[in-house]
Amino acid sequence: MKQKNLFILAAGLLIAAVALSLFLYRQQSDAPSAAQNQAALTRTDTPTFGEPTAPVHIVEFLDPACGTCGEFYPFVKKMMAANPGKIRVSVRYAPFHPGSEQVVKVLEAARMQGQFSQTLEALFASQAVWVQNHHANVDLIWGPLGGLGLDMARLKTDMNSPEIAQHVQRDLADANSLGVAMTPEFFVNGKPMPSFGYEQLKTLVDDALARAK
Repeated sequence: MKQKNLFILAAGLLIAAVALSLFLYRQQSDAPSAAQNQAALTRTDTPTFGEPTAPVHIVEFLDPACGTCGEFYPFVKKMMAANPGKIRVSVRYAPFHPGSEQVVKVLEAARMQGQFSQTLEALFASQAVWVQNHHANVDLIWGPLGGLGLDMARLKTDMNSPEIAQHVQRDLADANSLGVAMTPEFFVNGKPMPSFGYEQLKTLVDDALARAK
């Protein structure tokens, strides 16, 4: 009986040791993954709106050729206006539509002239002109952008720079590592939406605002 008890005790200690080892392994393996995800979400050189110290940070992966992105844009602006100083938004590029990568490069080149939001809004407003059968045609965007006061010659040079190409490819790689498969995709203080929709995004934002109080 004594030997049996010792055997049970030894078996229990062995199981506990294995469980502890597995726990520690998962903790160690999850930490780099969480850090990598955070790095993929927040890049220091991305277009950002709102106060840098705002407690709620929305990261949006968007495609200017995406109709749903255009529909969500005013919704996000309305949330920011309703909560002044409490929400900031970082824009990441996910040009999934055919031809959209060139349009994103134009958008990034416009940012170099301080015209990012104006260009993005003009692109959203004119999607019916330059998006045809879900294909983006960069040759058709120049008319809609003509009234923004952009230096078009400089824009067309800058959009082909290696730096902008690297920026777009990095955003695509980050989108892939985070499992972004469609646009728009939102993360609120690092949390993705549980499912897609206006209410789901608002719920995440409202919860983050409540936690910040």
